[in-house]
Amino acid sequence: MPDPVRSVCVFCASSDAVSDDFRTVARDLGKAIAARGWELVYGGGGIGLMGEVSSAVMEAGGAVYGVIPRRLAKREVAAVEITELVTVDTMRERKALMDQRADAFVVLPGGIGTLEELLEIMTLRQLGYHDRPVVVIDAEGFWQPLAELLDSMIAARLAPRSVHELWQLVPDVAAALDALDQPSHASAASLEELLEVVEAPPPADAEA
Repeated sequence: MPDPVRSVCVFCASSDAVSDDFRTVARDLGKAIAARGWELVYGGGGIGLMGEVSSAVMEAGGAVYGVIPRRLAKREVAAVEITELVTVDTMRERKALMDQRADAFVVLPGGIGTLEELLEIMTLRQLGYHDRPVVVIDAEGFWQPLAELLDSMIAARLAPRSVHELWQLVPDVAAALDALDQPSHASAASLEELLEVVEAPPPADAEA
């Protein structure tokens, strides 16, 4: 049986220009995390979806652990009114501390930073460095282009067919909670599976 979830790392946008719909999803997620008695682990910012989810957790009486690089503390307006805020020197330190603290990962809409965080945690899962849940909330279909890109990678034999097992793409917060209650388990891609991608013959319709 998997270990119970006690802390959830949330990756999401720091942009303050996000839509009200995305803000609502972030706040709903924060309330749900607090209601479950889970700790929120996140990037320590006080604006955008980062600020919404952390504020919602705190307002609901939950615990929030934030990690922010000094260089971004002013840009992302570091959230000082949270349970614990850790300031570090680099983005790599930030991600390492968040990773160490988290029992599961939930991803909301975000920019290239959020995308990078998601792909890194999926890659580490594929390589067998962890088997914690990675749940992506597809608010307003935001993550559909990434799902389609993964399909294209599989079709082009650039990624194994099991790549979709590395994440759970869900439509809303309720489905995310269900996924965390009953997480899927993705085994590390075997050498044979990765070689199958590398050594597979070209598609039948490929040019000679």
